Amino acid sequence: MAITGDDVSLDQIVPISQDFTLKEVFPDGELYILGSDVTVQLDTVELSLVFQLPFGSHTRIFLQEVARACPGLDSAPQDPQFLWLSRYRCTEPQLESPTPGAWNSAPGGSNCDNSRPNGKGLLVDPSSRGQDKPENLLTRQTKSKSEITDMVRSSTITVSDKAHILTMQKFGLRDTIVKSHLVQKEEDYTYIQNFRFFVGTYNVNGQSPKEGLRPWLSHGIQAPDVYCVGFQELDLSKEAFFFHDTPKEEEWFKAVSEGLHPDAKYAKVKLIRLVGIMLLLYVKQEHAAYISEVEAETVGTGIMGRMGNKGGVAIRFQFHNTSICVVNSHLAAHTEEFERRNQDYKDICSRMQFCQVDPSLPPLTISRHDVILWLGDLNYRIEELDVEKVKKLIEEKAFQTLYAYDQLKIQVAAKTVFEGFTEGELTFQPTYKYDTGSDDWDTSEKCRAPAWCDRILWKGKNITQLSYQSHMALKTSDHKPVSSEFDIGVKVINEELYRKTLEEIVRSLDKMENASIPSVSLSKREFYFQNVKYMQLQVESFKIHNGQVPCQFEFINKPDEESYCKQWLNANPSKGFLLPDSDIEIELELFVNKTTATKLNSGEDKIEDILVLHLDRGKDYFLSVSGNYLPSCFGSPIHTLCYMREPILDLPPEVISELTLMPVQTEDDGSRLETPMDIPKELWMMVDYLYRNAVQQEDLFQQPGLRLEFEHIRDCLDTGMIDNLSASNHSVAEALLLFLESLPEPVICNSAYHNCLESAGNYPASKQVISTLPTFHKNVFNYLMAFLQELLKNSAKNHLDENILASIFGSLLLRNPAGDQKLEMTEKKKAQEFIHQFLCNPL
Repeated sequence: MAITGDDVSLDQIVPISQDFTLKEVFPDGELYILGSDVTVQLDTVELSLVFQLPFGSHTRIFLQEVARACPGLDSAPQDPQFLWLSRYRCTEPQLESPTPGAWNSAPGGSNCDNSRPNGKGLLVDPSSRGQDKPENLLTRQTKSKSEITDMVRSSTITVSDKAHILTMQKFGLRDTIVKSHLVQKEEDYTYIQNFRFFVGTYNVNGQSPKEGLRPWLSHGIQAPDVYCVGFQELDLSKEAFFFHDTPKEEEWFKAVSEGLHPDAKYAKVKLIRLVGIMLLLYVKQEHAAYISEVEAETVGTGIMGRMGNKGGVAIRFQFHNTSICVVNSHLAAHTEEFERRNQDYKDICSRMQFCQVDPSLPPLTISRHDVILWLGDLNYRIEELDVEKVKKLIEEKAFQTLYAYDQLKIQVAAKTVFEGFTEGELTFQPTYKYDTGSDDWDTSEKCRAPAWCDRILWKGKNITQLSYQSHMALKTSDHKPVSSEFDIGVKVINEELYRKTLEEIVRSLDKMENASIPSVSLSKREFYFQNVKYMQLQVESFKIHNGQVPCQFEFINKPDEESYCKQWLNANPSKGFLLPDSDIEIELELFVNKTTATKLNSGEDKIEDILVLHLDRGKDYFLSVSGNYLPSCFGSPIHTLCYMREPILDLPPEVISELTLMPVQTEDDGSRLETPMDIPKELWMMVDYLYRNAVQQEDLFQQPGLRLEFEHIRDCLDTGMIDNLSASNHSVAEALLLFLESLPEPVICNSAYHNCLESAGNYPASKQVISTLPTFHKNVFNYLMAFLQELLKNSAKNHLDENILASIFGSLLLRNPAGDQKLEMTEKKKAQEFIHQFLCNPL
């Protein structure tokens, strides 16, 4: 019996547990487990099996930042430190004979420090099962079952020690060279074998399972080798949206487990969930030993690039010698929002990152896999046709005529999304929108036009689609589930040929042992970044060309510095290795966020740095970085902006510096030539725009804007050209939230934080706390509360309520002075309760 995955399931599917007894399931006591920490009771002996389990740059870094804009909503809010590039130095290089899985061609898995910034906009509590992130990855073992069993039964060595020995990775230069040569010679020791994959997607509209899932998952098909099952809108409640927890996860997991094909037994490899987006991966038991390097990640693309009501989840793994990535996404809704859907897709592609076994290598992106399976509610609609015309074509089964108006088809043809992906022919009627519990098209007031929202696409070689269909029998939701079967050719290792190839590589490598000192040439050593702007990435690149000796390179810290570069800079990759006469391109990414903007505004910091590129057993190379930063209202203190009657870019640097460094408590003592404004003009401009244009806007502060529009809004505010402001209401709303998030001192000052929590639920006491704030801060708070109350007067149109606004603004106006320290749920709720009072009572 072989079991694999971060969570373990036994028999058909045994509920997940950290403790279980084997005797009832396996009377012979034999077990082969690949997985995370599990306690196993075998007869009367309890053993602890500790197995190690296995970022478009502009898009990635921009959304890493906006994903931190609501610290109270983030399970682990941090500023981008790019900690996956943290320092790593090996012990003396040694070459152990690697297993084929250990030196697999397509890298993956996790050996990352778990303090790595997720940058993914997670709204899922990391303590939940669906958000588990293992620190290490188990190398795939090729030992026989009997050998493993002997290991378990051994009385001379503890299982955990043996497991550690078997899975320990050594990443010296020699090892890396061997791995690289094995990748190049992969065809010499692998052959292609087909395996059956089932891929399914279902938007369940927040419903609990009301019917069996076998008509979707297993009826009329042979038992698949692999199941990839995705859900969207698992739970639509505010509790799931803001506090991450939902009983629906367990309900649907159980329903899927019971709906798997009855002719086979399956092990659950992984479950990953982001609010209502969930992905499950199962394999037949007999294949479990050949699954390795399992990693799961999430990307939220909702408001602030964080909210998990939209976004994607993904699981990547190695099956034999083929790397596979499965993505489940729920993209932006509404017919007219196809550009937002395109942006969501690009964000998921750029921000979905999987750590590799070798920490010297940068994370894997979705595209760096042999096989990619993409499923989900992509939300692309049918355009240009009215509802009745669409229904008439469906009735006539003129699906190809209708398909010509499908937004996804049009966008793929324009090469804006899913470039290189394939989708099967749509021979089934649109899967959205139905009246729940029926096969009738939407009869609600909105009367949505039918659309093929739910899709499955793929990318890679040796993939044959066998079926692509909807399942009308299921009526739980306003969507119909969709499935597709594939035969996928997987690269399987011939062990004898593998060992022969490895021996040849090692022999040739031995001849290089006494080679001379490594040396490289750099295409460029001086870099200038001109007119750097807030949250707008700039990239400069250069090439490293290696000489005739293999070398390992790394950017190293300068004396007395904690990082190899300043916080606004990043080298990608910051370390790696080069074979003789090979090249690598290094990108220097400069990105100013809320953490670094204030000191650049004040002149305390400048765009200046020196990078030291070090060669292992070689010399150091020095790179000069310089540039100029354009000050912005983003990252400027409230009182500073109140004293700036002119746009910030019209002021001399020394004036900006003086005003930025002015203490928070400063009141107008009459010594200044100009009287300060009551609130920052930039704040007024955004709120006034929303008041005039968006008080009835549906889903305001819940639907994201467009990135280019944010940059336009920022430029209008910083230059004072507000009359030129042309952006969607959602983009202006998101810019307002980003503005509040960027304030170095929050609207409710840090010194008042604990008093606010203590007075939550006591409105008079809460008002007293606000009255003690500095004048400018108090003015801003009251102004924002008055605006939010005005929005609530239009709740019938904009669908806002006090709880939604308190959740969004509570974490922006009221921030824990500890900064990135994770907040307890009770603390988050108290902050929201404090804001809630001011939305429901007279100011």
